Amino acid sequence: MKIIAIDPGYERVGIAILEKDCVVFSECFKTGAKLDFSKRLGLIGKEIYTVIKKFKPDAMAIETLYFTTNQKTAMGVAEARGVIVYEAQKAGLKIFEYTPLQIKIAVTSYGKSDKKAVMAMVKKLIKIENKSRASMDGTRHDSAESDDELDAIAVGLTCLAHEKFR
Repeated sequence: MKIIAIDPGYERVGIAILEKDCVVFSECFKTGAKLDFSKRLGLIGKEIYTVIKKFKPDAMAIETLYFTTNQKTAMGVAEARGVIVYEAQKAGLKIFEYTPLQIKIAVTSYGKSDKKAVMAMVKKLIKIENKSRASMDGTRHDSAESDDELDAIAVGLTCLAHEKFR
């Protein structure tokens, strides 16, 4: 089973492709703050479409939206998340959604783990292939170099644990 795992956002989207016990692709897709919001959403949708088309996952795992004190940010993330879910639905993927609490428990066995603990465990739990690889835009990146990528991998690990795809 191949999974596309997403840490949603509109400035940065963590994207990972997990298959069995390894990460075959991950990236932090960024949109420019100076772009119109609708353009940013379009770019996110296009990137998700491209990754799905290239890697042909069977399912998508995505983090649910949690409430924050900044309503503008929460609304933007919700809209970006909608575009991402739409692209997965359009591709016929089964969609699994997980709360931050579920992700922390699946990865660290402790629901109040901090971000540092989650990131450390992700690196211990799964093999991340190709220390240096090309992202979709052709630039080179070290494996899972950003928190957003590692968060996406954590979402994917949660899906693998919950759905028993291994």
